[in-house]
Amino acid sequence: MDISNLLVLQFYPLFTVPVAAIVGLVMGSFYNVCVYRYVAEIPLSKPRRSFCPSCNHMLSWFENIPLVSYWVLGGRCRHCGERISPRYMIVELTSMLWAALLAFKVGLTLPWLVYMVFGGLFIVGSFIDFEIFILPDRITLGGTLLALVIKGMLGWTAFKAALFGALLGGGGFWLLQQGYRIIRKEEGLGTGDVKLLLCIGALVGPLGLPFTVLSASVVALIASIVYMRLPGSKGMQTRIPFGPFLCLGAMLQILVGREVLAWYLTFY
Repeated sequence: MDISNLLVLQFYPLFTVPVAAIVGLVMGSFYNVCVYRYVAEIPLSKPRRSFCPSCNHMLSWFENIPLVSYWVLGGRCRHCGERISPRYMIVELTSMLWAALLAFKVGLTLPWLVYMVFGGLFIVGSFIDFEIFILPDRITLGGTLLALVIKGMLGWTAFKAALFGALLGGGGFWLLQQGYRIIRKEEGLGTGDVKLLLCIGALVGPLGLPFTVLSASVVALIASIVYMRLPGSKGMQTRIPFGPFLCLGAMLQILVGREVLAWYLTFY
């Protein structure tokens, strides 16, 4: 390896990660629009400009800069003074972090672009699920179709693995859902989660599902303790959305799943 190649490798993350982070912030602002308008049942394109949910004031460009505007405005609308939900900042930070970590792993490459699309679906779907306990079909089933198409473009072997992963993930959770319904006579797992596992299984494949589900379950278990301590909670009967944790598990699988598996296998 000559010195020029060494310099490219050395400074590679220095340039790609900040660029990716900026792209992630911009996309995070768009994800916020998607989440709010889906929950409020407002068309995505009407009105075209962003507005305050409290007073409908159309936001100026300087009121719509990701993260910066929220900080400068003190988390309040400049027009009516109503508090802006911290969800806007959290979504933008999540999107920025995802884009930056992904760029650090694979660079600004075609895989980065593909995983950014699915990361966007996961982020939007997660925060809709947090708000109204719904995972839209256009995200779950649309994401499944997109994953199968992309895997199909990579060849028959990749497509078979994606199809098997979708059937294993979605089918396995469907059996869990039906079993819980029969035994407990109540819903324990939403159909949206089953559809989401179709998408995730197609994306990460059958070998990526164990780490995805395990990490999602661990984080969900920790989060459930927080949920049960919130005002108005119903103890063990508290309703907790599982979709966001499945999305997190899938994103962790993409970022570190193979490395964790390789580390685990060193013990055997």
